[in-house]
Amino acid sequence: MDPASAGLAEQRDLLAQGSCSSLELVDSAIERSERFDARLSAVVALRADAARREAGESDARRIAGELRSPLDGLPILLKDNMVQRGELTTCASRILEGYVSPFDSTVVERLQAAGAILLGRTNMDEFAMGSSTENSIYGPARNPWDLERTCGGSSGGSAAAVASGIVAGALGSDTGGSIRQPAGFCGVTGIKPTYGRVSRWGLVAFASSLDQIGCFTRSAADAALLLQIIAGHDARDSTSIPEPVPDYSAGLTGELAGLTVGLPKEYFETSGGDPGVLDCVRSGVAELEAAGAKVVEVTLPHTRYGVSAYYLIATAEASSNLARFDGARYGRRAEGVTELNEMYERSRSEGFGAEVKRRIMLGTYVLSAGYFDAYYKKAQQVRTLLRDDFDAAFSQCDVIATPTSPEIAFPLGAKSHDPVGMFLSDIYTVSANLAGIPGISVPCGAKAGMPVGLQLLGRVLDEQTLLRVADGFQRRTDYHLARPKDFA
Repeated sequence: MDPASAGLAEQRDLLAQGSCSSLELVDSAIERSERFDARLSAVVALRADAARREAGESDARRIAGELRSPLDGLPILLKDNMVQRGELTTCASRILEGYVSPFDSTVVERLQAAGAILLGRTNMDEFAMGSSTENSIYGPARNPWDLERTCGGSSGGSAAAVASGIVAGALGSDTGGSIRQPAGFCGVTGIKPTYGRVSRWGLVAFASSLDQIGCFTRSAADAALLLQIIAGHDARDSTSIPEPVPDYSAGLTGELAGLTVGLPKEYFETSGGDPGVLDCVRSGVAELEAAGAKVVEVTLPHTRYGVSAYYLIATAEASSNLARFDGARYGRRAEGVTELNEMYERSRSEGFGAEVKRRIMLGTYVLSAGYFDAYYKKAQQVRTLLRDDFDAAFSQCDVIATPTSPEIAFPLGAKSHDPVGMFLSDIYTVSANLAGIPGISVPCGAKAGMPVGLQLLGRVLDEQTLLRVADGFQRRTDYHLARPKDFA
């Protein structure tokens, strides 16, 4: 088997059989990145020399029988908003050009402790604000299935890197759908865990009550392997959940009989989704039913308020979090300034892109005196209603099935001047972030040659059931095995 076409579990097995070495896996990933990236712009930085050295160390551990985990020796890419000691972290923003982190994020520490090889960093929307990976100082990342279309966002570089076979696993962050939407657009598997399941220590904050780190892989089985490494309590993140992490792979039985799948009528009847996308999702749900799952209709009556509430809360938190980037301590400082206020104004004006400025201004407005109760407080009340909706729905079912996105990947530039249209790309995904529940997107078909994603949502801390259902679906279908022809 060509290592470039293998998933994480298959690469693990190739290493165990002696069919290839970790160094060969890393060399293959570097070669594909260098060959493809002029077209994709998915990877913004490679640690080629360091990765080769670490791969050699992993091969030595294998010979000595001292492997650290199933991921020992496998190359993984990071989204460019997770810090690693001694490495550049830019969040695809001019204001952080040249910033080198003095410490490791928790996910970096855990991957390194597991022996994984951190190959480099992937393209993203600036500070994770976007749904297309077009708002980036590195230029837009492109979809391997059609280079004239977006790969989604904001973790589009990670999705494109896995879809094109540069790596079999990558990390992303999901604040309103930034893992699930690009996973759906690129035909890969993407999981956003429960808020607090994976530590945010060392993740550059966008909206702290919504941000969550998760995984891109080629299958649910691979997602179980990668999530197992990065999940778990971290005392340095005050929102980290102390509950023990179950053995995700052990729960992948392929058995779906006895499970109940909820279909929220609001997502299929009134959301304005593309009929072809909805047909693919209904076919996917029919596969689950044929495998023994029971399908019931549920209702999430406050869904229509989700996008509005999300963009009030997220921008409010962004305006606060990004206040730290003022030219005084982090990254870019305007040249030739003569006094303090001028330094703040020019450093931020020159350093932030248009979409980030738009969100900072909107967030500052909704937090201002006289408008707080009317906007931010009301949005938080809607958030409670959305959480109550999910609690009621999960009293009737084990998982909820929805489209990941209302449409297939749209052409680059199609929504660049339509921020509301871009915001509505997240209509099926933002509610999970507001409620703090886990979600996963798996490929379930195609329209016009572009992948369509099936989103599964679960109860708080029940990633195991989500992975079980996603894996059961992939054992019965082959959508996740499809590869873009120019990158096969």
